[in-house]
Parts: sequence; structure tokens; C-alpha cells
Amino acid sequence: MDVVLSRQAASDAVAEHGWRFLLGALRTSVPVASSTQAVDVAQAAVAACGADADGHLRIDLRPDRAVLTLQSLEHAAITDRDAELARRISAAVHELGLTSGPEIGTGAPHSVQLLEIAIDALDIAAIRPFWRAALGYADEPGADGPCDPLVDPVGQGPAIWFQQMDEPRPQRNRIHFDLCVPHDEADRRIEAALAAGGRLVSAERAPAFRVLADAEGNEICITTWQGRDG
Repeated sequence: MDVVLSRQAASDAVAEHGWRFLLGALRTSVPVASSTQAVDVAQAAVAACGADADGHLRIDLRPDRAVLTLQSLEHAAITDRDAELARRISAAVHELGLTSGPEIGTGAPHSVQLLEIAIDALDIAAIRPFWRAALGYADEPGADGPCDPLVDPVGQGPAIWFQQMDEPRPQRNRIHFDLCVPHDEADRRIEAALAAGGRLVSAERAPAFRVLADAEGNEICITTWQGRDG
């Protein structure tokens, strides 16, 4: 039986193989030189997963990269099987003469990341159906409660989650971005944003998330998996 891994265990199991843990999934980016080579990566990844491919692997192919995602659809989480599949896929990618994982120091803007939109609400259950219908979104696998996040069922848009408000805050923006980045890229991203005119609003819950704002006070949270277990 598959064992669901903690965030720390999932990250530790795959980090040296070029994968990163982001929002309950393992992701890696494989730079390629053509669409044909991206297809080669996809074929190698599917072969490495074998019968587990359909239940664990998602693939996004571009002419310059193949982005691979692993998550157990049954558990809506990372299991020991996903970690093993990540190791198999990385070995298969290396056999193609390619590299999976971060491209730090190569001039690439980032390796992998995931964007969420956070909506502040006094009554989450009352507004959630509107956003579900308007965006054509669906319940996140394993999370269908009246206050749970929403996701694009075909993976084209960012996830939506709802932040509970205790009282109205008319002078504060009530929709903000959450950007989940690899834990070992977060500091560089924050330093770049501050150097570009941003300011640090709060690091109270670092490294899980740090709140930044632009010159007019519009906020973004730079988030990682760290600091959420326990």
C-alpha cells in the first residue's frame, strides 16, 4: 500500500534528482531543443512510470522544455510511489542526455513554480460557487468542502483559494497572488523583488510565506512548502 509522505519527506526524497515539492505535487522542468525532443522526454517518462503513468504523471510539453508533475490522483498527495517514479523518470531523462531540475546559474528565469490567487471573504461558502461557475473550475481532488480551494480541471489557470476575513477591510486589496516556488529559490526571488522597488510587508510566517508589496501596496506572497509540517 502506498504511503503518503510529509512535505519534508517528499522534498528530501527527490531533491537530489532535480524535482521540487510544490503545492502537494512533485515537479521538474527538462530543457529541450525542440518539440520532437520534448516528445522524447514524455515517452521516456511514461515508459519509466509504466502502469502507474495515468494515475500519477502529468506532462506539459513546449518547444523549449517539458514540465513533468507527479502526484497520486487516488490520494491527492505525494506518496512513496511518486518519489520512486520521480527517481525513475530522472534516470530515463539522463539516458537521453538531458537534465531534469533547476537551472540555477544558467540565466533561466526559474525552474518550476505554481501560481495561486487568494480571495479574501467574509462568507466563503457564499462566494465559492460563483467563482467555480464563472471560471469553469472544479473541486480540488479530495477537497470538496464549502470553503476548499478550486482548480482548473485542465490545468490552464492558477488555483483559487479563499482566505477567511474576520471583518471588512475596504482599504486593503482583497485579491492577491500566492506564488509557490522551490524552497531553494525563494530567497533569490524575494531579493530580486525588493531590488525592483518592492517592500517586505511581513516575514512572520517565513519560510512558509513572506508577504511583499509593490510601491502602491498591492501584495504578493512568496510561498514554499517549508514551515508547514508539524
